[in-house]
Amino acid sequence: MKMNPLGRTGLMVSELCLGSMTWGSQNTPEEGHAQIDRALDAGINFVDTAEMYPVNPIRAETVGRSEEIIGDWFAKGGARDRMILASKHSGAGFAHARDGAPISSATIAQTVEGNLRRLKTDYIDLYQFHWPNRGSYMFRQNWTFDPSTQDKAATMAHMEDALGALQKLVDEGKIRAFGLSNESAWGTAQWLRKSEEGHGPRVASIQNEYSLLCRIYDTDLAELSVNEDVGLLAFSPLAAGLLSGKYQGGAVPSGSRMDLNGDLGGRKTDRVFPAVQAYLDIADAHGLDPVHMALAWCRTRPFMCSAIFGATTMAQLDRALGSVDVTLSNEVLEAITAAHRAHPMPY
Repeated sequence: MKMNPLGRTGLMVSELCLGSMTWGSQNTPEEGHAQIDRALDAGINFVDTAEMYPVNPIRAETVGRSEEIIGDWFAKGGARDRMILASKHSGAGFAHARDGAPISSATIAQTVEGNLRRLKTDYIDLYQFHWPNRGSYMFRQNWTFDPSTQDKAATMAHMEDALGALQKLVDEGKIRAFGLSNESAWGTAQWLRKSEEGHGPRVASIQNEYSLLCRIYDTDLAELSVNEDVGLLAFSPLAAGLLSGKYQGGAVPSGSRMDLNGDLGGRKTDRVFPAVQAYLDIADAHGLDPVHMALAWCRTRPFMCSAIFGATTMAQLDRALGSVDVTLSNEVLEAITAAHRAHPMPY
């Protein structure tokens, strides 16, 4: 398993990251623990979670359960030093935590204490803000995103305030690094600038959606990512399962994400299935598993730090792990580029 630097932190993380967002809803604690064991044995050292997990669906009574499952793994004797652990602070409007309060110095310390308590650990390696207070164009909001109502002065004050609170937690040893999620190029640049001005820890990474079907990052954040050493942690690299091909031809497997969440968070459109088919045809023509191709392609991107994948079965986990042995030829990469040009922005 290839290891990549996590920004300028000195930490090294595996090219694949095990996501936990289904643990506690679609997966039992025992299944979550088995996934951790299998992933670590395969060379993964990076696990991502969040206070709002599990999802599909999000329920007040299960908020934090995925963190608790990881914490129980530690309590059972799981070696903490084998894992680079990432978690998140939910943003403004999340009604199931702090009554939807925005991220601020008034929420950060107490939220981290909750994360640590559920995780049964003394520290979190990478602490991320799940989405910005000012809003985000992620999750299909890019079609109507309008930043004209933002208050720049308030945003700058918030960043200074939040970085100060984070620095205290770094000094106390409760977090090791700071990351963003669902952020923009402008927002990330401002966090970096405020850190350079001495307000707190430098952004190490950004966790945004990225896959063969969702390539906003290519033109929005790629240049910043490479030049500022802020690597991408790509979530949904299989486009919520679409790129596996399991939903083609109108199929909706029982218990699948589409079965539980009909439109896959806005990813299910008339244009997405022809786009998926184009990539399935490339994989078939070159004798590749489409899951392996999708994950191996992520590895070719110059800004990629790690691709976060989730699994609801051990077979899915093993299938994803097999991608690390796949190297895509120039012919495959050229075919992928042609398919992207033919099917841009399918959702």
